[in-house]
Amino acid sequence: MSYTGDVTKGGPADVREVPGLTISKIEVGDWGNNAYLLRCAKTGDGLLIDAAAEPDRLLGLIGGTPISAIVTTHQHADHWMALEDVARATGAQVIAHPLDAPELPVPVTREVGHGDRITVGVVTLDVIHLRGHTPGSIALLYQDGHLFTGDSLFPGGVGNTQKDPARFEQLYTDVVERIFDRLPDETWVYPGHGRDTTLGAERPSLPEWKARGW
Repeated sequence: MSYTGDVTKGGPADVREVPGLTISKIEVGDWGNNAYLLRCAKTGDGLLIDAAAEPDRLLGLIGGTPISAIVTTHQHADHWMALEDVARATGAQVIAHPLDAPELPVPVTREVGHGDRITVGVVTLDVIHLRGHTPGSIALLYQDGHLFTGDSLFPGGVGNTQKDPARFEQLYTDVVERIFDRLPDETWVYPGHGRDTTLGAERPSLPEWKARGW
């Protein structure tokens, strides 16, 4: 079966193999949160993006092969409700942006900012700081082709900025300058909730997003 990115609560993970990396997507919790397990194809080392909920299911997804890190994309509780349990069970380092780190339920062992890199086995992920949804929201980019956006970019628009014009302008500007102006249309977007998309599918709608202000 080919990867679609369509997952459901209680359902199986959707898994895809890309050069150097295996990506597993699963839906957990009551708010349709996505969690992503990334594994280096060469070493088997793993990284979990957003230990959102249902620690037993996340630990089942991880299985018996250790992970070295858990990245939390931002401070909202629906993205870290399983963090304490998963971090304790795996011993993985906890990674987040310093502006959101104080809101997490466990100490952050590594703070990362825009332009930093996170290593998974022999592959690296680039950290992109996207300000607006929260002060310290981050996305992770793999090889300019796979972008994990948390709640900063979805099919149909940027993340929720609570109708604050300044926050919307900041997030829209960051998404345009740091993502759309830099990356090709083929880049696959893995959001914090719901279905995946591509930059090419979303790019024509940028003027509409700006005009409506959300």
